[in-house]
Amino acid sequence: MKPQAPTLHDDFDALFLDAEEVGQSSEEDLWFLPGPMEEEPDYLPPGPRTEPRETEVLDDWRKAEAGLAARLASVAGRVGALHDRLKRGPEGWRHRLALIEAADLSWFVGDHIGPDRLALWISMRLSGVQEDTAALARVGWAVRRLSGGPGPEVDLSAFLDCRDPENLGDDAEPFMNRASGWLDLMARAVDLHPISRACMGFHLWNLAGLGQHGDGMEAAVTAARIAAGAGRGAVFVPLAMGGSGGLRAGGPPADRLSRWLDGMMIASLSAMRHLDDIEAWAMRADTEMAPLSGKTPPALRAVLIEWPLVSAPMTEILTGASRAAVQRNLSWLEARGLIREVTGQGRYRMWRATI
Repeated sequence: MKPQAPTLHDDFDALFLDAEEVGQSSEEDLWFLPGPMEEEPDYLPPGPRTEPRETEVLDDWRKAEAGLAARLASVAGRVGALHDRLKRGPEGWRHRLALIEAADLSWFVGDHIGPDRLALWISMRLSGVQEDTAALARVGWAVRRLSGGPGPEVDLSAFLDCRDPENLGDDAEPFMNRASGWLDLMARAVDLHPISRACMGFHLWNLAGLGQHGDGMEAAVTAARIAAGAGRGAVFVPLAMGGSGGLRAGGPPADRLSRWLDGMMIASLSAMRHLDDIEAWAMRADTEMAPLSGKTPPALRAVLIEWPLVSAPMTEILTGASRAAVQRNLSWLEARGLIREVTGQGRYRMWRATI
């Protein structure tokens, strides 16, 4: 019997027929197959955002300055008037404004140092038992930097009194490494007006890694010095006199610069009004104190112009006069309404010019 070869072609043809039948089937019959892929909402939490490049940051601040050009010109004019006023006035005016600005900035950063406590600390290094000497030291640093000396862009480390310890840990980043990025960015923004550059530098302070305890004070003082530019009158531009709304963070650069300009205008006007008042008082005091002889009366008058508040021991040190001469002249000025006592106490009294 002759064997027959297996008929594989029949099964192969059946496979093709089955495939054709499946292809010809309607979609309604394929109910068991998954439907088309649809895009579903992403419920995953957002990851870290990419930080904007330095060029984009500078462009945003340039656009903000261009959009606020008219207001910037108005504020710059007011700051220029303050420069001229201080240039023509006595040196004590600069120190007086520095004390007032530093005291106002202390409230902005939460230290709450009043002018009386600040005056005693600066002149005599006196502090109360329950007072924070670290806070007083920070505000004292602000007074020194707002009164004069090299600016922050000359040597930022020296300006901030910041030195890396000798035993700096391996994980700690040196100060100049953190400051170099901020300084480079400020150097690239030389085309901005000093007022705009100061605002940008203030708001980029923490992002550059310069934020430490008391950094709000350091950032504000640094910005105040930068805003003054190369003016020979004002060492700094006031930021906190009359309120610290201009230092509030939040929003795009245009919003921050807008608040900055408003706050600087208010602070500059407050400084000008204060100088008007103290100048009028100085003229009145000079007239009424003309009959007095000796070195103590003019020295006491100069101290009252330079310091918002004075005490008898403080005046004794600043004038070099005896305690009896100081007490006698203070009583004479108080009797004529040129000064008034502000504590209402029999001891540890303090006086201020009646302006």
